[in-house]
Amino acid sequence: MDERPDDPLDGVTGVWLAEVKGGDSDSFGRLYEHIAPALLTWAEFRIRPEQRQHVDPSDVVQEVWFRAWRQMESFDPEATPFRFWIFRIAKNVLLEAVRKTRRADVAGAGTTAKIQQLGELQDTMTAVSMRLSRDEGLAAFRHEVDALPEEERKLVVHCGLEGLPLGEVAERLGISTEAAGKRWQRLRARLAESSLPEHLLAGA
Repeated sequence: MDERPDDPLDGVTGVWLAEVKGGDSDSFGRLYEHIAPALLTWAEFRIRPEQRQHVDPSDVVQEVWFRAWRQMESFDPEATPFRFWIFRIAKNVLLEAVRKTRRADVAGAGTTAKIQQLGELQDTMTAVSMRLSRDEGLAAFRHEVDALPEEERKLVVHCGLEGLPLGEVAERLGISTEAAGKRWQRLRARLAESSLPEHLLAGA
């Protein structure tokens, strides 16, 4: 089995996931609070400047959570780490959003209408998204990562935010799995010196 970066998030989600599967919206809100900073940071890195007028990072995050709510019954935490599962959804959401940026039906089938179906969760999600958009710590972290060499930025996105297996990250970077692991270990140690939200990065 391919090694993944250790993720402290996995240790705090088990009880909440069980409660969410039982229909507990409060636990779903707590899960959102924990993973939303990583999702928003990821979206900020992945959405290019020329796409911003059509694709908003906060909307992407809320759409990811809408789909997670609908798919939660099929999620097996024993088979797939939570971070990996949620970012797999995020990649699909972002790909679809970029493809739809110039389609006339985007407004009618977009994020806002779908989010409204979440009812009581909508207010929580919107409040968290607004707070994160004003979070100076997250903004400082993004600036810090933007200043890194390209390979290190990719390590942050793939290892730290997405929680991809080290072997897959190594293949993308054209280096050995051992080298990827060592470089990410050193980099995350440096990043950990910053005041980051808890559970923002896997293995930090």
